[in-house]
Amino acid sequence: MDVLLSIKPKYVKSILEGEKRYEFRKAIFRNRSVDRVFIYSSAPVKRIVALFEISKIIEDHPSVLWDQVQDYAGINDTEFFSYFEGRSLGYAIGIRNLKEFDTPLNPREEIPGFVPPQSYCYLDNTNDLIRQTTL
Repeated sequence: MDVLLSIKPKYVKSILEGEKRYEFRKAIFRNRSVDRVFIYSSAPVKRIVALFEISKIIEDHPSVLWDQVQDYAGINDTEFFSYFEGRSLGYAIGIRNLKEFDTPLNPREEIPGFVPPQSYCYLDNTNDLIRQTTL
């Protein structure tokens, strides 16, 4: 199972540069059989720019998450704790085998009825997406 994650361009850049090796979420996929993530870089980019495999998902209190992943967070502690403010549970999605697309995909052309997800959405027929890219 694959998902499409909406990620702000500044964090996408940090992921692509290898500084950010975890993507943080307040909520996680209900279907835990997800193993690949397509990265949708939100406005102003509005393109699917890469994909990665999930190495692991850490579920814990934000302070515990930070202790475990701060060296690979790609963000500072102020941003991290601001994001998780008021939450007793957070998720860190480990990024492995990152593949940046040579030509980012316009999802409106590739996915019928595409609406950018607020957080994530499940994807079908992703092999068609992969075939259209040069990795």
